[in-house]
Amino acid sequence: MNSNTLDILAFGAHADDVEIGMGGTIAKYASKGKKIGICDLTKAELSSNGTVEIRKEEARKAAELLGVSCRETLDLPDRGLYYKSEYIAKIAELIRKYRPALVFAPYFEDRHPDHGNCARLVEEAVFSAGIKKFETENRYTPYKVENMYFYMINGFHQPDFLIDISSFMNQKTASLEAYKSQFTRSADSFETPLVNGYIGIVQAREGLFGKQAGVQYAEGFKVNKPLLLNRDLFGEGL
Repeated sequence: MNSNTLDILAFGAHADDVEIGMGGTIAKYASKGKKIGICDLTKAELSSNGTVEIRKEEARKAAELLGVSCRETLDLPDRGLYYKSEYIAKIAELIRKYRPALVFAPYFEDRHPDHGNCARLVEEAVFSAGIKKFETENRYTPYKVENMYFYMINGFHQPDFLIDISSFMNQKTASLEAYKSQFTRSADSFETPLVNGYIGIVQAREGLFGKQAGVQYAEGFKVNKPLLLNRDLFGEGL
């Protein structure tokens, strides 16, 4: 097995996207020994608060708090995540490099256009990564991802499935608090939704998802194809 092989590879447009949407799920599966990677498509160079250097250090700390095995940045243009073949090729190359069983990306419907564009680019790259004759800069072996799922950032949509993160909500919160430049108001902060109690809003959303499932906190996910159950309705193996 390739030593780079990951169980989960989660993509976001900017550092902190993945933590907002599925930080608890990452912490949960990392605690079970799963190898998890995060890829930020951009350096978030157009962020209203913070700098590229500050965001990079915050992202490193957040990943460490969640137990992430590796984190990469593709350096695609912030607010420029348009449908381009070269962007798809770069993402596909990363998928071939790490050969993840599962890929996650932001859900398409979100107030920030970069998040929806990230979803579309990653979905295209997941498909292209499995095509033998699809060329990338480094000639990694073609690879087909088992499943792709979508997490929510700013949206509150009816999830297709939930993951109980009750025991990992504190880790998720800590990973968000690592992004002080984004979520902590200071004297020179530019006024954005992120510095107005955003972490509390995320906690409330996960609490509502948890209530739907009868647990304290849960993260919600969307799918692009029907789920195949490997257990029957009584929890017994099929």
